[in-house]
Amino acid sequence: MLIRIRSRDGLERLQIDNPNITIAQLKTLIESQLRVPLHNQTLSTNQSLLIAKSPSEISRFTDMANPQTLISTLGIAHGSIIFLAYEGERTIAGPQIRPAGSFGRKMTMDDLIAKQMRITRQENPHCELVSFDRDAANGFQHYVNETLAFAVKRGGFMYGTVSDEGKVEVDFIYEPPQQGTEDNLSLLRDPDEEKLVEAIALGLGMRKLGFIFTQTIGQTKKDYTLSNREILQAAELQAEGDLKEWVTVMVKLEVNDDGGADVHFEAFQMSDLCIKLFKEGWFETEIAAGDDPKLSKMKKDVVVGGKDTREVDNDFFLVVVKIFDHQGPLSSTFPVENRNTMTTMRTLKTHLDRTRNFPFVKRISDFHLLLLLARFLDVNSDVPALAGCVRAQATIPEGYQLLIDSMAASG
Repeated sequence: MLIRIRSRDGLERLQIDNPNITIAQLKTLIESQLRVPLHNQTLSTNQSLLIAKSPSEISRFTDMANPQTLISTLGIAHGSIIFLAYEGERTIAGPQIRPAGSFGRKMTMDDLIAKQMRITRQENPHCELVSFDRDAANGFQHYVNETLAFAVKRGGFMYGTVSDEGKVEVDFIYEPPQQGTEDNLSLLRDPDEEKLVEAIALGLGMRKLGFIFTQTIGQTKKDYTLSNREILQAAELQAEGDLKEWVTVMVKLEVNDDGGADVHFEAFQMSDLCIKLFKEGWFETEIAAGDDPKLSKMKKDVVVGGKDTREVDNDFFLVVVKIFDHQGPLSSTFPVENRNTMTTMRTLKTHLDRTRNFPFVKRISDFHLLLLLARFLDVNSDVPALAGCVRAQATIPEGYQLLIDSMAASG
């Protein structure tokens, strides 16, 4: 049978002839097939092993510490994924090799550059962690789970703040116009709408921090963390964002121990090398139907594990980021923009009626409501001013209150 081993080097396959071997025998196979010394190996069925940063943290993963335990008793069978941490370096068995040239061939400048372009894994992210406002995260995952049923992809831009220590706090998610399929997400971005979003963020003292997207049920059956299309899109948006703490978050369904499904968030940064390669045009951006989604194609040879290749495991470009949650300053109860339902002045009236017992500033402390209002206000003055009142939780000027009430009454 085949099982999959995920380490800092990506996802690799391990051939096992006997499904009833012990953990000690499994480690011996890993040493012989994947060239990781037996005494350096720490194995676990818990993927958090891969973000452990010190020997003391790694030592806490003990579910596969007993060498005499049969792997079958841990539920490990054909197709299972086991996580591997190890110290030191090794030579990785890479994808198909493309020779750089024959003996006596005169090397070009491109050849010399490619010889020096070594694909290595970046161990540490530039952001300490990413924390989600609970309401914002729940609003996004509830829609993709309950309404879209994870059948098509969905995405949004995350906004919030970055601390001096590099901690990213996401307080709202803006969902641009888009078209999602099972394998692809096309953003139909509206520059005018994004100007309104940026004006609101400015008034709230926030900025664009990253991108969140879903993987569909069909994708979760495949053996990759992010597909080649997702790597390209994430790299493009991170390069555009020009923020060293920029975070990419993937949301998917995972089968739990009871056989049910839980919504699972995973956060990454694209590595510095990934962004460099993207900006310099190394990536093949045309993806054919038959291409392996877990491999990114390069236009020129690069060096992976000491071998020249033009196909790189996507995991080399991912840097894992820890996820936390918090209660942010905004509510998230107003209908979200660019979804299947139209937001109208009637929607605004219903919201204001439902929240009539709260102070007016609290009633409009919702990004999605502010975006609706912003369509009727001056983007350079009124929008930042109104958002600034929300940020300070200050009294809304009477003129704005009258305007908002009249807009709601028109519905």
